[in-house]
Amino acid sequence: MIRSVLARRTVVCATNNKHKLRELRQIFAELPIDLVSLSEAASHPIEVVEDRDTFEGNARKKAREVAALLALPALADDSGLEVDALLGAPGVRSARYAGDGATDAENNRKLLSELESLSGVPRTARFRCVLVLHDPTVGEPIVSEGAIEGEITPDARGSLGFGYDPIFVVKELPGRRTMAELADAEKNAISHRARAARAMAPALRRWLGVE
Repeated sequence: MIRSVLARRTVVCATNNKHKLRELRQIFAELPIDLVSLSEAASHPIEVVEDRDTFEGNARKKAREVAALLALPALADDSGLEVDALLGAPGVRSARYAGDGATDAENNRKLLSELESLSGVPRTARFRCVLVLHDPTVGEPIVSEGAIEGEITPDARGSLGFGYDPIFVVKELPGRRTMAELADAEKNAISHRARAARAMAPALRRWLGVE
């Protein structure tokens, strides 16, 4: 158990996605860190170009650039959906699969349309997440990864998630529920982001000095 008397650390969450920020705050709630948004930490908008070809590459870049700009530790998430029949797409382009500025609904429609054109193929997929914590006062960043297996369903269901959650059926849960049908507590117990956070926890505790 972490004692409440321990000093808390401010960490900038290197994302403009309010849904990701909310999830990460919930997942790391028991640690003595205050996750602040980019808008809370910076006096001007910060946008990091995600031009790497892997989740880890993008997460490392975002964490490094934000930490350098703000002189604070930065936690970056890069995550997305990998569909086997589409050779891993949308992958790192998950948020902009239907084009820059695309909505979740537009991305979902494009994905379903492409799968419908490939009749009879397996619809297996996974959500993958890489988390990177970069502290500008420390050499190497802390890196972790998590994934959850599932499949793509043509009938979108649920209103509790975001992104591709309504069309992603979670393989390990009964009832063929989509990620968007899971309450926060259940999603945060099994999601790719939660698994990446749990993988990071030992190194994060050492960094915080709370082991």
